[in-house]
Amino acid sequence: MASMPLLSSPFTTTTSQNPRIPSTPKFSVHSNRRLHFTSISCKSQDLQTAKPPPTSSSFEPKGTGAAAPSRGEILIERHQSKSAVAFVLKKAKKKKKAVKEKVSVSTACCYGCGALLQTEKEIDAPGYVDTETYELKKKHRQLRTILCGRCKLLSHGHMLTAVGGNGGYAGGKQFVTAEVLRKKLAHLKNEKAMIVKLVDIVDFNGSFLARIRDLAGANPIILVITKIDLLPKGTDLNCIGDWVVEATTKKKLNVISVHLTSSKSLVGIAGVISEIQKEKKGRDVYILGAANVGKSAFINSMLRMMADKDTVAAAARRYKPIQSAVPGTTLGPIQIDAFQVGKLFDTPGVHLHHRQSAVIHSGDLPLLAPQSRIRGRSFPAASGKIVDETITDLNGFSIFWGGLVRIDVEKVLPQTRLTFYGPRALQLHMVPTSEADKFYKNELGTVLTPPTGKDKAEIWPGLENLRELKIRFDDKGRPTCDISISGLGWIAVEPASKGIEMSEKDDDYNYGELHFRVHVPKPVEIFIRSPLPVSEAGGEWYEYRELSEKEEESRPKWFY
Repeated sequence: MASMPLLSSPFTTTTSQNPRIPSTPKFSVHSNRRLHFTSISCKSQDLQTAKPPPTSSSFEPKGTGAAAPSRGEILIERHQSKSAVAFVLKKAKKKKKAVKEKVSVSTACCYGCGALLQTEKEIDAPGYVDTETYELKKKHRQLRTILCGRCKLLSHGHMLTAVGGNGGYAGGKQFVTAEVLRKKLAHLKNEKAMIVKLVDIVDFNGSFLARIRDLAGANPIILVITKIDLLPKGTDLNCIGDWVVEATTKKKLNVISVHLTSSKSLVGIAGVISEIQKEKKGRDVYILGAANVGKSAFINSMLRMMADKDTVAAAARRYKPIQSAVPGTTLGPIQIDAFQVGKLFDTPGVHLHHRQSAVIHSGDLPLLAPQSRIRGRSFPAASGKIVDETITDLNGFSIFWGGLVRIDVEKVLPQTRLTFYGPRALQLHMVPTSEADKFYKNELGTVLTPPTGKDKAEIWPGLENLRELKIRFDDKGRPTCDISISGLGWIAVEPASKGIEMSEKDDDYNYGELHFRVHVPKPVEIFIRSPLPVSEAGGEWYEYRELSEKEEESRPKWFY
């Protein structure tokens, strides 16, 4: 039988004549068997009986032939693909985490203390709200108008600590550590903001925040000195302003200006508001300071003055931060809509382990807060009956400042005087140094307070920190220095007080040095500084330093 001729068909395969160019078949089948082609008798029969084209599984696999990638290239491509997938997943995870953090920051907080609202802990825990109130406020979108249970108790005079870990014994329930509160301020150094830093004039060194740059970064600082209404009567504020600027300049901070203020009498508050409006330039304003330095009281006084002319500030006064004598009242940043542009933030106080408030029991905290003008109490006294009038020489005596400070006088001039400036609630007692240990042991908790009560005295760690001071002096006619006790007050040292008469034999006493031994609780710090010019006498002996033109330009200006 003669073979039939091979007819052209749409399913036939054509091969290129050039061996370097791979063939491009319309449909191709790879097999070890020979290919057989079926002849077609007619076009109509072809359309009806022709087999369907081969499936995709029978096609030539992609990447084969002369231009196929090598095995090495395939391996590299696979690794690059895995790396790209890992990068995308990592980026998505990071974005998800950022969204979570953003949500947590915007979570509703108590407007009084800044603590996150919660319904699970006890009523005196920070941020506690009963479930019914929380759900009702949430339903009406009024969570920002909630005051937590702890803030309500604080506003009624209860002393509830919420911060621990400062080195002293526990003074109540502890829910937050000082380190956690400090971390809430860590973002400020990376933001463009205006920093208003508060310092207590009664505890200038203890409340200054030595590491303020770690929080504020390079942001400009307005330094506000609070509680100047507590200074002794007759104090010349010109001398105080110059003294503060002199002490601040040595710290080399980016301070724009210094303001002496009183939140109670509103003195100096208007000047701070004017300076903030002038310098903030659309930035957010953060109020920083040590715990219990008066931040919340300062903000309330600002809103009070601004409310007369600004409706925004007047509305913000309805939900203002809580004030109390407890260090750590504010536990989170509190946003206050006080300006037309930019926000005002009250921040948690920075807890310093070296202050007396970190050591004593929460019930004794009010004893450390002066309620009225402080008055200097001197030993020996030129007048009055603080000590025996026959005692005119302090050598060999010890003076107790409550149960918190003991100062042993070892070697001073016969006419040397020590003047104590601090809370009136802390009593002063003077005994011979030889009897000081026995007196402290017997009278702690009763005569020597704080700690108040024998039960607190039993767990009191004692005055474990001892510092020996050798103070040189050149001029006997003026105070030589202040011994500042962190968180309490200061002791002015006068080598030869004018109020004490000098005998002929006193001319032989010219030591040139004064020797003291100061005992305080272990975490508390002692500072030696230039004397603060308080009372009328301060204005008489204070000397203004002559400044060069360069110093005059670089020094911040102070306002009152």
